Amino acid sequence: MIHTEASLDALRQAGDELADATVATLFERGEVGTFNTLMRYVSTAGAPLPDGLPEVAREYLHVTAAPPSWVDWGVMEQARLFFTDNDVHITTALSFAAMPACYLVPHVAKLLATTHGLKYPAKRMAETGQFTVYLMRPDAFEAGSRFVPAAQKVRLLHASIRHHLRREDRWDVAGLGVPICQEDMIGGQMFFSMLVLDSLHRLGIHMSTEGAEAYAYAWRVVGAMLGVDQEAVPKNLDEARRFLDLYMLRHMGPSEDGALLTRQLIELYEEVVPGTFFDPVVSALVRHLVGDTCADWLEVPRTSWDTVVKAVPHLLGVLETVEDRSPLGAWLLDRLGHLTTMFELSSLTRGRVMHYAIPEHLKKDYGVSSTVSRKRRWSPPPAVLGP
Repeated sequence: MIHTEASLDALRQAGDELADATVATLFERGEVGTFNTLMRYVSTAGAPLPDGLPEVAREYLHVTAAPPSWVDWGVMEQARLFFTDNDVHITTALSFAAMPACYLVPHVAKLLATTHGLKYPAKRMAETGQFTVYLMRPDAFEAGSRFVPAAQKVRLLHASIRHHLRREDRWDVAGLGVPICQEDMIGGQMFFSMLVLDSLHRLGIHMSTEGAEAYAYAWRVVGAMLGVDQEAVPKNLDEARRFLDLYMLRHMGPSEDGALLTRQLIELYEEVVPGTFFDPVVSALVRHLVGDTCADWLEVPRTSWDTVVKAVPHLLGVLETVEDRSPLGAWLLDRLGHLTTMFELSSLTRGRVMHYAIPEHLKKDYGVSSTVSRKRRWSPPPAVLGP
């Protein structure tokens, strides 16, 4: 599908009918608390649903329990292997390019600030990282896996944000469109697929066309499970490129919220980096991956490491040579990449499982702190963590 300004305008007025209706009923019947409590015990696909679960939630979970019938499992396996081969690079691209790119869209940055979600930036990063790790496991869609329940909960989380903002009249629907609308959901899918592939290219990672297409396809499957309209979503890399370009041209620009959230994100990453000597690498890597213009919009500081970071593709090229010439070297690098990814995720989650609960209300005090204590381990609010 070739999108136009008019077709994207129409997508701005559309949400997710199934999830929105489910959430509206849960709130209407006062069953959100019951749902959240019981769903903490539903974390794996195929697990029996607990007694007492609200009937509307039970129906939703039944309808959304399986991936789309059109999924090509051969392509999904290619996507998993692509992720396994490049997981540390993909994690880098997600963290230092895709996440900041969200803040380049002023209304998305505004939504994140308004919903109070980035008062605790590690929570969103932990949820995103955990979600991606679940997706790329070999058993992601099989009984006992954690991906499907996570997708079901994230979809309801998005619907609850739409519910709160519209009910409380805290969002300019006429001017900004429906919060977390179809255009933004597809835009997010493009950030986590096409923008990541662009960042891998900027990092000097060599990719086959088949691998890149498979990775983008996997995120199309994710989009379908999160309520993205499959009639509107790009079906191949060329369509995805056109959509991403048009979306960014329509919306990207500087904003106070975007700069503030970027500063919080950088400070969060600096907490994960041991010591303080390498802290400037964080800003330098963000600037390298998003480009100087976008980095200036986000007020990413310039550092003495900006030039050094540009040598990263050469270093990765050496590692790829080792990987290509030595099966043992390839295994060791893949293992190192996996361990690095898991270390980053563990640093954000502190070893806990994120539950993607439906917020029963959005805090009225939605201002975000302008500073984050440096080198202090983040402690997430207990309500979002498991036992």
